[in-house]
Amino acid sequence: MGAYLALKAFHVGDSTPLRPLTPRGTPRTTPRTTAPRVFAADSVWNAPLPANAPLDPASGALVADLRRQLGLGAPWINTTSYSTPVYRVPADQPTVRVALDVPYEPLQKAWDAVPLPPDAQPAAGTDEELVVWQRSTDTMWEFWHLRKVGGTWRARWGGRMTHVSRSPGYYTGEQRTWGATATSLPLLGGLITLDDLAQHRIDHALALSIPQARRDWWSSPAQRTDGKSASPQAIPEGTRFRLDPALDVDRLDLAPLVRMMAHAAQRYGIVVRDQAGVVAFSGEDPSPTGRDPWSRTSGWFRGQYASTLLRQFPWDHLQALRAEHHCCAHP
Repeated sequence: MGAYLALKAFHVGDSTPLRPLTPRGTPRTTPRTTAPRVFAADSVWNAPLPANAPLDPASGALVADLRRQLGLGAPWINTTSYSTPVYRVPADQPTVRVALDVPYEPLQKAWDAVPLPPDAQPAAGTDEELVVWQRSTDTMWEFWHLRKVGGTWRARWGGRMTHVSRSPGYYTGEQRTWGATATSLPLLGGLITLDDLAQHRIDHALALSIPQARRDWWSSPAQRTDGKSASPQAIPEGTRFRLDPALDVDRLDLAPLVRMMAHAAQRYGIVVRDQAGVVAFSGEDPSPTGRDPWSRTSGWFRGQYASTLLRQFPWDHLQALRAEHHCCAHP
C-alpha cells in the first residue's frame, strides 16, 4: 500500500474539473426545481450549521492565515480548468474497466466495471479529474490522472462510493484513503453545480482549496492531508469556515453568484478540501454540454474574471468552527 500512499503524498490537487450531460441555464433563465441532493441530508455538506456552532479556539489565527493566502495569487472559481466534469449516466450505460496505475486490488476491483462514456474527457489541467455519477445505482466514481492509453482507460488514483445518498460525505473505513482529493473528501462535495446555478441557490457547503495547508495535521471531516506548511498557524485541511451568522448578507452589494455563495457559506460553511496554486472554489465544468453558463457577459461571471467577483466576498466576516484535529502522519 506504500506505493499509492506515496503517490497521494505528492498530490497537490488544484480544484478539479467535472462535467454534466445536459446544457444548463444562465443567470437570465427562470429558476428551476430543487437541485438533486448529493450525499445524506445530515452529511458534512448538507447539514445546516446552528447559529451557535462553537468556534475553534484559533479561529482568529486561521482566518488571518486564509486572508494572508488570498494575497498569494488572485482567488478563483475553477470551472473550465482544474474543476470537475460530472458525467451523469443512465442505468443502461455500458461499463468499461479503468486500470489503476498502482497495485492495489480493492480499488482496482471497484473500477473493473465503470459506466464511463466512451467520449468522456477529464478536466483540463494536470490533475485530469472526472466524476461519473449513476443515480439509478446510487454510485459515484471519481478519478485522478485519468487518460486513455492505447484505447484503455487508466487513472493514478480515485475512488468509488456506493450508497451515495446515505453517505456522510467522505470515504470511510477501509476506503478512507480513497478519493481524487488529498483529503478523501469527494469531488462532488462542495462543488457548485450547474443544477445549483439553474435553481439560483446553493443548498450545501462549499469546497475550498488553498495554497498552503498545515503539514501532518488535518481536521474532520478530512481523512488525510497533503499539507506542507510547518507553521503552527497554518490551516489544516478539513477546516470549516463559515460567515458570521449575524451578518446581513442581503444588505451587501454583491453580484448574484457571490450572494449565492455567501448565503451558502453562512448556512452550511466552507470546507478546505485540497491544496491549489491559489485560494479557489470549485465549480462544475460545463465543457461536455457545449455551453458555458459561467463566462461571457450573459454568464454568472458577468464577463469578468472570477477574481474580480471574489473581491466582493465578505472574507473579513469569516469564522473557523471547532473540529476534531488529527495528527501526525499521512494515514
